[in-house]
Amino acid sequence: MKRIRVLLAKAGLDGHDRGVKVIARALRDAGMEVIYTGLRQSVNAIVRSAVQEDVDVVAVSILSGAHMTLFPKIWKGLKRYGKRDVLLTGGGIIPRQDQERLAKLGIGRMFGPGDSTQEIVRYIHKNKNRR
Repeated sequence: MKRIRVLLAKAGLDGHDRGVKVIARALRDAGMEVIYTGLRQSVNAIVRSAVQEDVDVVAVSILSGAHMTLFPKIWKGLKRYGKRDVLLTGGGIIPRQDQERLAKLGIGRMFGPGDSTQEIVRYIHKNKNRR
């Protein structure tokens, strides 16, 4: 069976990567293949990496407050390359109303402090091919 391929990215100027590294380890421990792009990635770099790596999931960590700008741009970029089947999800400090607006655009669930790594793993397993 094919392993789930997940691209993890830190978008924008945010320099905090402790949480995304915890998520990377949990996803690897769950048998997923994880590609971590590192800090301060642009929208174009994230989209290019997702296309080049042929991932099933793009998970973006944003703590800078730019989620309503960056997630829609990433989603639009993925669609431009025909990657509508990719699950775009992520996390950070994202208000509930913004999470709902992102979901209406077709973007997956947002996770935050207090969400368990097991919950994230289950979500990815359940939704990796949802479109």
